[in-house]
Amino acid sequence: MEICNKEVCSIKQHCGGCIYQGVDYAEQVELKGESVKKLLEEKKLKTGEYIGIEGSPKIYNYRNKMEYTFGNLVKDGEMTLGMHKRGQFMSIITVDECQLVDDDFNIILRAILNFCNEKGYKHYHKRSHRGLLRNLVIRKGERTKELLINIVTSTESEFDDDAFVKMLLDLKLDNEIVGILHTYNDNLADSVVCERLDVLYGRDYYNEKIMGLQFKVSAFSFFQTNISAVERLYTEALDMIDDVEGKTVFDLYCGTGTITQSLAVRAKKVVGVEIVEDAVLAARDNAKLNGLDNCEFIAGDVLKVLDDITDKPDVIVVDPPRAGMNHKVLPKLLNYGVDQILYISCNPKTMVDNLRFMEENGYRVVKIKAFDNFPFTKHVETVVLLSKGEVDSKKIRVEFSLEDMDMSEFQDGATYPQIKAYVLEHSGLKVSNLYISQVKRKCGIEVGKNYNLPKSEDSRQPQCPPEKEKAIREAFKYFGMI
Repeated sequence: MEICNKEVCSIKQHCGGCIYQGVDYAEQVELKGESVKKLLEEKKLKTGEYIGIEGSPKIYNYRNKMEYTFGNLVKDGEMTLGMHKRGQFMSIITVDECQLVDDDFNIILRAILNFCNEKGYKHYHKRSHRGLLRNLVIRKGERTKELLINIVTSTESEFDDDAFVKMLLDLKLDNEIVGILHTYNDNLADSVVCERLDVLYGRDYYNEKIMGLQFKVSAFSFFQTNISAVERLYTEALDMIDDVEGKTVFDLYCGTGTITQSLAVRAKKVVGVEIVEDAVLAARDNAKLNGLDNCEFIAGDVLKVLDDITDKPDVIVVDPPRAGMNHKVLPKLLNYGVDQILYISCNPKTMVDNLRFMEENGYRVVKIKAFDNFPFTKHVETVVLLSKGEVDSKKIRVEFSLEDMDMSEFQDGATYPQIKAYVLEHSGLKVSNLYISQVKRKCGIEVGKNYNLPKSEDSRQPQCPPEKEKAIREAFKYFGMI
């Protein structure tokens, strides 16, 4: 494990990024590991094998992307470029000595700030919504040493693109600039929104290599920030899953498809779902680049896509955003009844809530391991393997045929999940509790008092379609209910 050997950052007290500056790295890792354990204990989760936490291979210069903001530190003060001052939304502190990024990032930041000051450009004011300069985004290919530079402005006044490009190309850098971009953004939100993009030099993407695969990362695609650390995380995470050869895998919240394509090397088919269209387009291009024809990428909200997708997974991998998985997504996910779910989390707080729900609905945590992929910051990554039908962390797989079962125990009492499972297996149709209760009433089968009844006589409920009613009646017959 690398040790802290640099002086504490001079702006530690003001920048909101590195809360662990001045703390020995081994202690940082221990503190983060304890924080994950505490969250698991608070939720009283049965965690199976808790493997602990692993530190990052690099603790300095590891970030491959930074999004900076133009502003000032004090009202009417000189223009700054960097990060929001801790606890002060309107104040921006220049961060041209940051220890988390490649030194070229700091050189570029300072050169651009000087260039804009010399030109007399004004920063965009968040309240008045006036001014030209909004953001600077720098991205780097860790393995390829390629740089992508993106200046974000409003359309209030002219920006000298030609002089900007010349200034950047004259800089002495260790990495190669492969693209210089100008994004126009008049959106009122305090975020980088691309309303128009001009390529001023080179291309609008950089290349990266990870997990033995090649990736084109476009200007606005999500891509993991600490390459060496996430490669190790992905390797260990995928090793947790039983052999996926010949299986269909869902990779939900897949980004540019790093995990999707790593799985596709071994699996029969992998379906990646991602809401950001730009990332999906990049994922498709990357799959072609790597010669993988068993990947399918769907652009859309996971919540809606799961209603329309026709494939049935054998394994599910999820890597949700910091907010975790929507509470409406989880039941849909669990209804597939797959043996294993791999959950990769960037936020342990939302993760434990999701895990609690999954545990209450038949899944158990088999293994869990934390990773510190963001040294000096508060962030922790966690990988969890969940399995259906686990007891005391030892897998018990029970295989049986419905035809071999004694069905007498189900007289008038087959559960709704059992009926749903039978209908799905024998007709391929998904039916709701509402439809089952409607057919029960038609067949004279007792339904719980007021169960799924309309709230008033004027209320209208969707009625069970004939083909689903027929399938439900077949289930009733099978379970000896009619």
